[in-house]
Amino acid sequence: MPLTDVVYKIVPETLWETARKAGAFTGAPIDLADGFIHFSTASQAKETARRHFAGQKGLLLIAIDAKALGPALVFEPSRGGDLFPHLYGPLALSAVLWEKPLPLADNGEHLFPDTMP
Repeated sequence: MPLTDVVYKIVPETLWETARKAGAFTGAPIDLADGFIHFSTASQAKETARRHFAGQKGLLLIAIDAKALGPALVFEPSRGGDLFPHLYGPLALSAVLWEKPLPLADNGEHLFPDTMP
């Protein structure tokens, strides 16, 4: 059982467009290297953006139904022991709840949608 109902993926628009055409997302280069797709919870997403996507434009925030991922979604310790969601397998686009642009503010930080808890 997932620790949260929704997990999030920050992904470049170009990479997500490839996933749309393929019907599934197999991961960004870091995901492929690590052997799983990195996700964040709502409380982790802003720090993930700061650490791994600082100043990058052309990003999307993808919300995913954690329950739809089944046992392939595992919460594992990472930064400071915090549990991060990792998907061991491709992300079926049918599990996607929504996708929204993740623009940069004037201060260089990403602007997250108001609909995100």
